[in-house]
Amino acid sequence: MNGLGRAGMYFALFTEVGIVLALAIVAGIAVGAWVDERLQTLPIFLLVGLLTGMALGAFAVHRIVTRFLARF
Repeated sequence: MNGLGRAGMYFALFTEVGIVLALAIVAGIAVGAWVDERLQTLPIFLLVGLLTGMALGAFAVHRIVTRFLARF
């Protein structure tokens, strides 16, 4: 288990999942807010960016967890 032990591997997994999910959501919100500012359509693209970030984050988390579970 790479010297980390089982608890360390799970800690690394949960940390990676949290960071990836948070970054995807924040990036989606930032892009949506930027587009809204340019087009002056305040809540529309912010919400689209939020939902897109959540969806992409969930997809990324699914890939991370699937690869992690394939090792066992």
